[in-house]
Amino acid sequence: MKFQLDPFKAPCGCGIPHTVSVEEIVLEPDALLALPGWVEKRGFHQPVMLCDHNTRAAAGDRLLALFDCPVEVVCLDPQGLHADEKAVALAESQLPEADLLLAVGSGTIHDITRYLAAKKGIPFVSVPTAASVDGFVSTVAAMTWYGYKKTLPAVAPIAVFADSRVLAAAPRRLTASGFADLLGKITALADWRASHLVTGEPVCDRICQMEEDAMDAVCRQLSGIGAGDPDACEALMYGLLLSGLAMQMMGNSRPASGAEHHFSHLWEMEVINPHVDALHGEKVGVGLVLALAYYHRLADALSAGVGLSGYDGVEKELLDRFEAPDVRRQVEEENTPDPLAAVDREKLLAVREELAALLHALPTGEEAAGMLRQAGAPVTMADIGLDEGLAGLSARLSPYVRARLTVMRLAKLWDFPLA
Repeated sequence: MKFQLDPFKAPCGCGIPHTVSVEEIVLEPDALLALPGWVEKRGFHQPVMLCDHNTRAAAGDRLLALFDCPVEVVCLDPQGLHADEKAVALAESQLPEADLLLAVGSGTIHDITRYLAAKKGIPFVSVPTAASVDGFVSTVAAMTWYGYKKTLPAVAPIAVFADSRVLAAAPRRLTASGFADLLGKITALADWRASHLVTGEPVCDRICQMEEDAMDAVCRQLSGIGAGDPDACEALMYGLLLSGLAMQMMGNSRPASGAEHHFSHLWEMEVINPHVDALHGEKVGVGLVLALAYYHRLADALSAGVGLSGYDGVEKELLDRFEAPDVRRQVEEENTPDPLAAVDREKLLAVREELAALLHALPTGEEAAGMLRQAGAPVTMADIGLDEGLAGLSARLSPYVRARLTVMRLAKLWDFPLA
């Protein structure tokens, strides 16, 4: 399956300029075979592969054997490897002279590579080894930077070569995590539309439809995803890449990241919880189930005529949970100004029924949990090693990890208990 990228670059009636920087996407069995010829045709002479021991075994060694020219390798230890300042420094210290980087791996390897590619001014090619996240063609790197979960400027790959045979051979857990990451667009899109309704934030219906089409196509392949069927894995990767293109077109992660990701980011920062050995998509899926439960409760409250709360600014007692001074400083900067300060409360009251209708139309937490289970993904906080008693605090605190306006953050303006 070769993506036709021109339609994604076409003018859009939303008024938001859309750009797509990736030049080629090949998604098919044996896509790896096409990569060396593409590199040679483009005139690159010093490609360097970034991978870890697992992803090298999954695809890296096979890819190296296909090249006629020498390819140097930076191979990291996957044990305890995270997309953070330590991994970036380690990879950079081993990086030889290069005119092209090859990211062979899943989300962590890609975030490290895209960050280094931006820093060094070197283009990179994406070679996914699992359909595990939607960030393969992202223009930003999701990093834990000195303890704070940040989205750092980076670059998108100039090309993607996704071999569906490799994807189907990946551990089922990674594939299920990719499905959970994609399903998280349910609340991400609801948050975007709610912000548009309340504040007039620009929204693109075309991009929203792309995300919804991606989810619909993948949900029809649920049983195959759980079984590791190659066609289902290819369909999942197609959906994940569509989501990534949606972010490229928008120029940020608004179409793909909302309250469900803020739960994940909070847990990854380990502010209120110890370290948990859960994948990004797994945490997003659990965050989705929690967010949907709150959203339906809020919808019921809105329909019942709930009034406004006495919220008068960022809750300092919650920010005190970020005890590390550097992290606390970054959280304060992220929340200055408070996004809720720009919300017109009279407008908020005027759109109460529309907001309730938007939320009532979403799947319930139980329905999302059923889909996640069918794909083999975790559902509850306990499933990913978290204390279920932290659900309420997570709901109150997670909106502060990003300045992005979400329904979870808007809930603070209603007389509605999040905990």
